Amino acid sequence: MTWIITKYFITAGVVVLISELAKRSDKLGGLIAALPLITILTLIWLHIEKQAEAKVANHAWYTFWYVIPTLPMFLIFPLLLPRIGFWPTLLVSALITILCFALFAFVLRRFGIDLL
Repeated sequence: MTWIITKYFITAGVVVLISELAKRSDKLGGLIAALPLITILTLIWLHIEKQAEAKVANHAWYTFWYVIPTLPMFLIFPLLLPRIGFWPTLLVSALITILCFALFAFVLRRFGIDLL
C-alpha cells in the first residue's frame, strides 16, 4: 500500500509542478507538459514492479500510437477558446480527439496495428 501511495504522490507532484510552471511561463509549461514525463514514470513503475520487458516495451509502443491522434486537439483548442469559451472548447476538443482516434485506429488496423 505504501508503494501505491508513493506512486500517487510522485505522479500527482509532476502534474502540479507542470501546472505551476505553466502559470509562470506559457512556453516552459508547454515544454515540460510535452515531455513524456508520465509515460517515463509509468515505464519506471512497471520496471520496478518487475513486469516483463515485453509488457514495458508494449506500453511504450502503444503510447506512441495513442499520442498521434491527440495532436489536432492542441491546434483546435487555442483557435476555439476565444470564440466559444473554455468548457465548450474542451468538449469540442475531446470529441474531435475521439473522432481522430477512431479514424486513426481504423487506418492503422489496415496496416496490422490494432489499437482497440
